[in-house]
Amino acid sequence: MTSSPKSPRDSALIRAARRESVPHTPVWFMRQAGRSLPEYRKLREGVGMLDSCRRPDMVAEITLQPVRRHGVDAAILFSDIVVPLAAVGVGLDIVAGVGPVVAHPFRTLADLDRIPELTPEHVPYITEAVHLVLPELGATPLIGFAGAPFTLASYLVEGGPSKNHEQTKAMMHGDPELWHQLCARLAQIAGAFLRVQAQAGASAVQLFDSWVGVLSRADYETFVQPHSRTTLSAVADLDVPKIHFGVGTGELLASMGAAGADVVGVDFRTSLTDARARLGDRYAVQGNLDPALLFAPWPALEKVVRSIVAEGAQAPGHIFNLGHGVLPTTDPEVLTRVVSLVHEASTQ
Repeated sequence: MTSSPKSPRDSALIRAARRESVPHTPVWFMRQAGRSLPEYRKLREGVGMLDSCRRPDMVAEITLQPVRRHGVDAAILFSDIVVPLAAVGVGLDIVAGVGPVVAHPFRTLADLDRIPELTPEHVPYITEAVHLVLPELGATPLIGFAGAPFTLASYLVEGGPSKNHEQTKAMMHGDPELWHQLCARLAQIAGAFLRVQAQAGASAVQLFDSWVGVLSRADYETFVQPHSRTTLSAVADLDVPKIHFGVGTGELLASMGAAGADVVGVDFRTSLTDARARLGDRYAVQGNLDPALLFAPWPALEKVVRSIVAEGAQAPGHIFNLGHGVLPTTDPEVLTRVVSLVHEASTQ
């Protein structure tokens, strides 16, 4: 038996992120703190999403719920990628069943005046929430996170979620100067948001570029990578591993790693074996069970989980996760079983 970690730095997740030896494959789930948990739904009754993200006691409790229930190897701070945008005064709301909706989409140079720099004073509730969570977590690491400039920009330019990102791509190619100025401001906001969480005590950070898979690699490297690099560099001096994740990004993995990641998140469309072939051994990988497979019969699910654990074992570091977030109707008991199975399968 391996001894329990004495601090988050000694935990399996941080060790895996640093490509060090681990006692077992660490596991956590994107959207683990959320709608799949009845205790979460009960706590959130009558409280809007943005309001819940600004209440440190609620943030702390929701952050801790999946750690208590599932025994995951990390907590991720309960928040939303648009929280820092709202904090600096951008008019938006998170609409149930839709997502972030921006009151007045950003389309012109004058719109940049609506995006001031983020400072820690804009988000005191984040620091307070982290300070509430850390004593409860003990040696379990806390992951802080932010939305990447491209994904934030796509919400601002489109006015909300988009299937085709036509306004975003039109600005990117039609007015590249405006695009780069917008993304530079968003990189400052996202980077400062990551830094607030890391300085408060988060042991790792994850940058979500949820929609960047809609781009070609050439467009990514020209219009996005520099700003993602700026964002991640905001915590470069704080000695926290940096995870970079996007959806549909199989062709972008190496470029996303080169933006400054220690761990590259892999969605379920790309196998860990293929991801490693594209990344080499310079990065740990995170992923990548298809969230829909949590609804499959247990024997089928078990087979896939064991396969992913085996593939991940060939990488220089592997953090088990889903290839996207937990779906709201997922049975929490299945998630708990998956955590146990990952731990068991990786120590056999």
